[in-house]
Amino acid sequence: MQIAPDEELKIAVEEPAAAGSLLESKTSHLHDLLQEKLEQAFHKQTSTVVLHDIVKIASEHSPVDLAYAASRLPSHARPMIYENLSGIEAKIEFMVNTDSCTRVAILRHISDEDMKKLLEHMPPDEAVDVLEDISERRFRRVVEMLEASKALKIREIKKHRRNTAGRLMTNEFFAFSKDVTIGQASAHIRDNPGIDLTRQIFVLNQNGELQGYVPARNLIVNPPHLPLKQVMKSILHKVGPDTSREEVVDIVERYKISALTVVDPNDKLLGVITYEDVLDALEDINDETIANMAGTAEKVSEHEPLIKRFFSRAPWLVVTLCAGLINVGVMSSFQNYAGGVLTFVMFFVPLITGMSGNIGIQCSTVLVRSMALGLVSLGNRGEAVLKELLIGMTTGSVFGVICGFLVYALDFAGVSRVDVSAAAVGLIVGVGLTGACLAGTALGAFSPLFFVRIGVDPAVAAGPIVTAFNDFLSMSIYFLIAIGLSAVLF
Repeated sequence: MQIAPDEELKIAVEEPAAAGSLLESKTSHLHDLLQEKLEQAFHKQTSTVVLHDIVKIASEHSPVDLAYAASRLPSHARPMIYENLSGIEAKIEFMVNTDSCTRVAILRHISDEDMKKLLEHMPPDEAVDVLEDISERRFRRVVEMLEASKALKIREIKKHRRNTAGRLMTNEFFAFSKDVTIGQASAHIRDNPGIDLTRQIFVLNQNGELQGYVPARNLIVNPPHLPLKQVMKSILHKVGPDTSREEVVDIVERYKISALTVVDPNDKLLGVITYEDVLDALEDINDETIANMAGTAEKVSEHEPLIKRFFSRAPWLVVTLCAGLINVGVMSSFQNYAGGVLTFVMFFVPLITGMSGNIGIQCSTVLVRSMALGLVSLGNRGEAVLKELLIGMTTGSVFGVICGFLVYALDFAGVSRVDVSAAAVGLIVGVGLTGACLAGTALGAFSPLFFVRIGVDPAVAAGPIVTAFNDFLSMSIYFLIAIGLSAVLF
């Protein structure tokens, strides 16, 4: 049974975990075997044997699988795989599916003439993606070698900002006047086999404005003499070239659109975003979101050099280091109050920061996920925050009571030979934990909204910046509560 494009997109977007588990059992194992083959080939003693083995491997495996496997090899070995692929189509598949580092290694190795031959057979949008990895000077030089119409299409896409609909779209599509018949449109499509987008053709009026589209099926089931205006359907959703990729993904996922049109302010058709383009954008968004949550700027899906990964992570870790030193300063500032019960409650600092931090991360993660799915809008933002605050307050209160009771029941103070009441210690720790959890909840609930307000990815709210700040805030509140209660109780 075949899966329709929009259903394939639905499965990929809504069930990434299920898809991931299936891929792990098949393609991951294939990658390991293929990488082992390639490593063994490159460890051979003579260049003749190496070349023979590489040719054999390249003929036995898909260019897509080779593209993923090549990213794990040394940079000098990657161009050899590319050179031994059979045919221009295989080389295009390899270049489109491999990572940026591999493309850079190959583009440095091949000549401008070879690059020109490669780009001549590529759709303009894919050509722009490949050309992102060369210098602006070489880009202009190679594009000038291309046929004028091809060069114009590439420049038209390249002029749009990255991560926008203008960069995601392809400007190779079929569009006809309303009075063109199905037979005429079909003949034109047959005469232009180089244009891949044939699942939909688009209908324009005399001024070139977008009027509707005709599914490919309608070209088959209807007689050839019918004009396109009689079988076309209305286009309900379209975007401008400056629309963000996040909004594009949201529209395509919500309305299950297999091809999203991109129009200018005058409703002139500029390009089309296919579901394959959306899947690629979704993968990039997931990469960046996971990286932000982990506190790194590296590309998770690419095998970058060790030193580059270090510098991607180091700035975020400097924030954690500074926050840790601030926490030490906070603890040392309370040493004037040391003695008796206050000395003992310091033992619970890891518990306080851990619990409040986890509760805060839960709140921020739920809010960030809701924002990504479009469930949190300007109108219901207050309601979403209030809901998370209530959940956090309930969770903090319940665990505060449980912790206070356990501290009292287990009599940690007696075990530690500190001459204080177990009930007093339990009360201080329980109330302190509740206060710290409330602070973590507030931080987790409001920080995603703050980052959105200043134009930063809200996924940072679950990263090391907020985590480190939460440690400082929750520990300060815990000590203030401990000092206040100890002054009342003793």
